[in-house]
Amino acid sequence: MISAAVNHMDTSILGPQRRQFGHERTGFLPDEDQGLVFGQVSTPPGSSAETTAAAIAQAQTYILKTYAASVVAVFGVTGFDFAGQAQNAGILFLSLKDWSQRPLASQSASGIAAALMQHFHGNRAAQYFFILPPPVLALGNAGGFDVELENHGNLGHAGLLAARNQLLGMAARDPLLAEVRPNGLEDASQYTLQIDREKAEAFGVTNADINTTIEGALASEYVDQFTRNGRVKDVYVQGDDAARMQPADLGKWYIRNAAGTMVPFDSFMTGTWTLGPEKVENYNEYTSFEILGNPAPGVSSGQAMTEIARLIGKLPTGVGYEFTGLSYEQQKAGSQTYELYAIFFIVILLFLAALYESWAIPFAVMMVTPLGVLGAIMFTRFRGLDNDVYFQVGLLTTLGLSVKNPILIVEFAKANYDGGLTLIKAAQKAAHDRLRPILMTSLAFVFGTLPLAIATGAGAGARIAIGTSVVGGMISGTFLVILFVPHFFVLVLGAFKVERLAGHAHIPPDAAVAAKEP
Repeated sequence: MISAAVNHMDTSILGPQRRQFGHERTGFLPDEDQGLVFGQVSTPPGSSAETTAAAIAQAQTYILKTYAASVVAVFGVTGFDFAGQAQNAGILFLSLKDWSQRPLASQSASGIAAALMQHFHGNRAAQYFFILPPPVLALGNAGGFDVELENHGNLGHAGLLAARNQLLGMAARDPLLAEVRPNGLEDASQYTLQIDREKAEAFGVTNADINTTIEGALASEYVDQFTRNGRVKDVYVQGDDAARMQPADLGKWYIRNAAGTMVPFDSFMTGTWTLGPEKVENYNEYTSFEILGNPAPGVSSGQAMTEIARLIGKLPTGVGYEFTGLSYEQQKAGSQTYELYAIFFIVILLFLAALYESWAIPFAVMMVTPLGVLGAIMFTRFRGLDNDVYFQVGLLTTLGLSVKNPILIVEFAKANYDGGLTLIKAAQKAAHDRLRPILMTSLAFVFGTLPLAIATGAGAGARIAIGTSVVGGMISGTFLVILFVPHFFVLVLGAFKVERLAGHAHIPPDAAVAAKEP
């Protein structure tokens, strides 16, 4: 994977995304309305499961009451979220109605998530984040960007935590970023038990007995099985809530020693309060914090990744980062763009050289391909879409189809030129003769792909991205080709001084035109 220490940032990570065709709104996959919204609920560290459950119930009640026209059901889970398991963690799953019943933009998954974020912003009882699932569910837990903040300089947990909080503070004030949050469990108060081994041995208590009793009293311990209704059930024991809530409750617990007498825990055990991590995160052998976030409205994921990398560059020396999940795949795809288009141009050039048995004439065709690219970029920008994977697929399709139209004109222009017409008259006549076939085939393709550009419902984001680039590219590639291909043909053949094919007698231009007229 690609990594960089701050103060020595590797610009190759985000460089390709900045340079592709000058199209700055780079992305990877468009956000899709999948009829599902995730909600992460986090109460203050050390909160009880009951407090977290109450915060989840509050959100469920509000959502079902306010968004009854768009939401089918809200399912909540206490004690778990995408960051880990803890009593102060919870998660919500919002199931939305069919797309046909949510025609308004405010009823889309992104619209509902944004409205809920605004409503619960600043809530003192709990922190709420409402996010969309990623377009590819196997690549992370949410859309947006995903970056791992790593300890490259032996900063320790406290140093890396301070750097993370500094980054979150800068991101909260950045207009290009939104919903930047740590995807982990916050440090919480912990009660550390210290066992006086010498006292325990004096009382005849072994370390194994101490560990077993603590596990069963404060957590849970497997002790046996029993059969009920033909099924085997496991038996776990755990101390009652009232006997394990306060440090003083240690005095309520006894352990049997080797002599068979009961020894109180507080006779050989003490405890102190500390603050520490509930979950230690590691990424590629570095201790790390995972940071998730979304681009602000009107900002692409590529721009957001560039911005978060710039902010990380302001952190103290020794803090590194790596993009992961969907963001890593976006980097990887962006770095392969130039190779992909290079292969395209080489293959097309070789095919055209074989077709015309010339290295000069194919350049008259290849010079037209930017005209299709121009339309694809303009239409995509006009609709506020990103330069993502689907745009690249549509662009490749447009480039291939843009070559078709100049081939029709150049082929007839070369035949006219070999027949004795001058370069200019040969190009003019070819453009005139092939106008109708070009318009018929191109417009048929445009209207055939137009439903993609105006798609709604499931998978609309991908279809709109492909359809918009193809429709825009074909429109510009069709009408501009008719105007520019004759000029390119004359310029290229004139510059390379291409001779007529052997065996064709020179015929005066006027005679050649007259001979072809009925």
